[in-house]
Amino acid sequence: MLLLSKKQDWLANIRGDILAGTVVALALIPEAIAFSIIAGVAPKVGLYASFCIAVITALIGGRTGMISAATGAMALLMVTLVKEHGLEYLLAATLLTGVFQIIAGYLKLGSLMSFVSRSVVTGFVNALAILIFMAQLPELTNVSWHVYAMTAAGLGIIYLFPYIPAIGKSIPSPLVCIIALTAVAVYLNLDIRTVGDMGELPDTLPVFLWPDIPLSMETLKIILPYSIPLAVVGLLESLMTATIVDDLTDTTSDKNRESKAQGIANIGAGLLGGMAGCAMIGQSVINIKSGGRGRLSTLCAGIFLLIMVVFLSDWISLIPMAALVSVMIMVSIGTFSWESIRNLKEYPLSTNLVMIATVTVVVWTHNLAYGVFVGILLASLFFANKISHFMYVETELDEQTDTRTYHVIGQIFFNSADKFIAAFDFKEAVEKVVIDLHRAHFWDITSVTALDKVVMKFRREGAEVELIGQNDATSTIIDRFGVHDKPEEIEKVMGGH
Repeated sequence: MLLLSKKQDWLANIRGDILAGTVVALALIPEAIAFSIIAGVAPKVGLYASFCIAVITALIGGRTGMISAATGAMALLMVTLVKEHGLEYLLAATLLTGVFQIIAGYLKLGSLMSFVSRSVVTGFVNALAILIFMAQLPELTNVSWHVYAMTAAGLGIIYLFPYIPAIGKSIPSPLVCIIALTAVAVYLNLDIRTVGDMGELPDTLPVFLWPDIPLSMETLKIILPYSIPLAVVGLLESLMTATIVDDLTDTTSDKNRESKAQGIANIGAGLLGGMAGCAMIGQSVINIKSGGRGRLSTLCAGIFLLIMVVFLSDWISLIPMAALVSVMIMVSIGTFSWESIRNLKEYPLSTNLVMIATVTVVVWTHNLAYGVFVGILLASLFFANKISHFMYVETELDEQTDTRTYHVIGQIFFNSADKFIAAFDFKEAVEKVVIDLHRAHFWDITSVTALDKVVMKFRREGAEVELIGQNDATSTIIDRFGVHDKPEEIEKVMGGH
């Protein structure tokens, strides 16, 4: 079974994976260079990182068809470190980032993705689509009309080529776009920005490079404040991207395995003179849209990237940026969840607010972690508020025995504790009170404290109190944290009364 799975991952879509990997490699080059510039390091640092991370995650990652490389989100976190301490400390921080991510994988923190609501994922996707589009605007500002014409032509090729009979669906249209526009630009000798203008491409293969810094607590104090955010943002973006690729391909992924793979990949990148990276939603979407599905597509993307920049740099440098802008605009349009706009009228207000808040914070701060954190926080608050409304209490009085029975129904936790207490009539003169918990569940210390107060208030009024129907979980938390049956603790809770 394992052998069959490996064969499916590598050999089920050889032609599609190779072609898709070629497209991704071409699109990775200017982005890796741009992210290196953002971080304040030489272009080769981002290019070597992209090669290494793509190859390693292809071999051991938990999500086939996903592209990981140097990213803008990670680059932004490195700026201050590079400026104040230099490249060697960045490499050390990259190694430590990988260690943290491996630990996260073994702690199975990838499973926490199940707590991220669909509205947060949708907001994350839409925000990234907007950021991808905004990143192309500098290439379309203060330029000649040739750039606009080339970009429009590129979009035309991307969207119309698939409709050509016989060959339209056999060759990825983004690849056709890049080749065709490069040929036109070279033939007409157009004076437009090219990949070569982004920065100098490396002319040698990467070599093993241990950071030349002292192994001391002082070094740890310098890199730790950067490695932790890098690890968190890298895992967050990688696992969110894996979830999106899951949806696009209608398959599943191993999030914990992916966490470990990202860590190993970053350690590999640091040892080869590269910066930390993570999964890229834009490149992953390009890969999927171009027909890439297996591990071979990711492996080809990394290997072809290195071959192109080292051995074919003269040709690669001729690619007009307008061609790659066209591809990225296609990615932006394809990534954005247009259905989420149509669903604004149908979905609950809370769902829409979570999605919009996630988009707003990510776009405003350019920090994916902030946006997802705000989205998860809002979703949790809305959920807690919603579920608290489903807690209610029914009562009945047995006049023969002078017993009032309260049937508690729903979830009792910090947000419904006050409502739970308010449901009881403590002034009613009855001999006995029965609190039926058959259809209730107590979740936290706040809920147990509320139950203690109810029991002790009734006892203070002279009524006998009996609890019945606790399920195992409720009984456990009440026995552990409750004080209503512990005389020595009652006075503390009631404030001495």
